[in-house]
Amino acid sequence: MSANFEAKKVVVQEITEKLKASKSVVLVDYNKLTVAEVSALRNKCREAGCEYKVYKNTLVRKALNDLGFKDFDKDLNGPTAVAFGSDETNAAKVMVAAAKDYEDKITVKSAFVDNGYVDKAGVKALAAMPSREELIAKMLGSINAPATNIAGVLNNVVAGLVRALNAVAQQKQG
Repeated sequence: MSANFEAKKVVVQEITEKLKASKSVVLVDYNKLTVAEVSALRNKCREAGCEYKVYKNTLVRKALNDLGFKDFDKDLNGPTAVAFGSDETNAAKVMVAAAKDYEDKITVKSAFVDNGYVDKAGVKALAAMPSREELIAKMLGSINAPATNIAGVLNNVVAGLVRALNAVAQQKQG
């Protein structure tokens, strides 16, 4: 086999591993981005906990097809970049924001989330959702609120009892 074929097999294996390890993968058309804009986008991705890579469409298609996903074939045409996310929403948030920031230079195509195909509208919906950490924080806040309220009520009862006992003690002394 040729060295080129072996190199492509290695890249397909790399893409497959990244697909398996990522909670979400967003495909975007990155037409007309400058080198500086691509660098800034990579930095935004890194800060958000995702990775921005450009691969040949045929290699991404092969990796997805090897995993049994053929829905992405129509999206893997033209210049395509891939954002691998560490959670279900971070890659979508960064890419949808980039599509707004770099108007007419980045277009969201689709995503691979929870072992399934998500269309462009679904990616925008994912970007609007709070992250897992934000949802957990909200849930914990909701759970903690009643306990805080009960503690406040009990504190007020005890303080009221102390004030009443203090008033009784004042009356007996006086």
